[in-house]
Amino acid sequence: MAAMAAPHLSIVVPMFNEEEVLPLFIARLRPVADGLGVSYEVVAVDDGSHDQTAIGLQRARRDWPQLRVIRLRANSGHQAAISAGLARARGAYVVTLDADLQDPPEVVAEMLAAAQEKHVEVVYGIRGDRSSDSVFKRATARFFYRSMDKLAETGAHHDAGDFRLMSRATVDAINALPEYGRVLRFVVPALGFPSASVTYRRDERAAGSSKYPFAKMLRLSIDSVTAFSLAPLRFATFLGLAGGLGALVLLLYALYARAAGHVVAGWTSTVVIVTAVGAVQLLALGILGEYVGRLYAASQARPSYYVAYDSEEEQRAP
Repeated sequence: MAAMAAPHLSIVVPMFNEEEVLPLFIARLRPVADGLGVSYEVVAVDDGSHDQTAIGLQRARRDWPQLRVIRLRANSGHQAAISAGLARARGAYVVTLDADLQDPPEVVAEMLAAAQEKHVEVVYGIRGDRSSDSVFKRATARFFYRSMDKLAETGAHHDAGDFRLMSRATVDAINALPEYGRVLRFVVPALGFPSASVTYRRDERAAGSSKYPFAKMLRLSIDSVTAFSLAPLRFATFLGLAGGLGALVLLLYALYARAAGHVVAGWTSTVVIVTAVGAVQLLALGILGEYVGRLYAASQARPSYYVAYDSEEEQRAP
């Protein structure tokens, strides 16, 4: 079968156990996509779901020819699922959008218009109103982004997640980067391509449960810091220098006390000093371990995901 013409727009949607929200998502997205007035494809990436997400997507394909389904062999994570979609998306512009409807599909039209009118490569979705998020989530997100500004200076917007529109040049640049440990909300700004933004109100999840519990958010934060900043390594160096200076001061004090005939303090001071030095060493080793672990994983060059099925390849088969 002849190769299909590339669409003007690809909408990449990572999904993991989204059977509850899937019908609502399709009902919202399809009218928006059909009303854009351009050719499009929706690249739904099933990230190894255990529920009926895959079945729901196949049912939707029966009367939605623009829907393309990619199924990963195992749950590979949100960022890896987006990467899988970016690697297979064919559009001149590519939007990444979650299925939970917290980021409204209607904003896609604004993003596309902004990209074409302002001639930019990236359009970020900025959460102007995050009242649907908990106070804890808003506070930790604010702290995280401000910390990343200080540590890495990636230029990432504080209230931007993974809802964005990218040009084909931007997507090609991302696909050329190593897959392991990608955190796209920092990778894309770090490219430095011309950008614009649109602001929207972030809604509550339409159905189902969050796929980003605290543990995953913490892992994402660690990946972000170790991928984009050498500051933790420098911090470990400063800790070592501070420990060395402290040891030197204690040595001078001990020599002075011995010369003056004073009795050196007993076991309490010894235990405190040993514990403090041990804590500094363990912290420094932990920081170094994170970086060494990333290097080890990258050297293995293992794919971040494995594609089990692509509906477009099925259509191309003779």
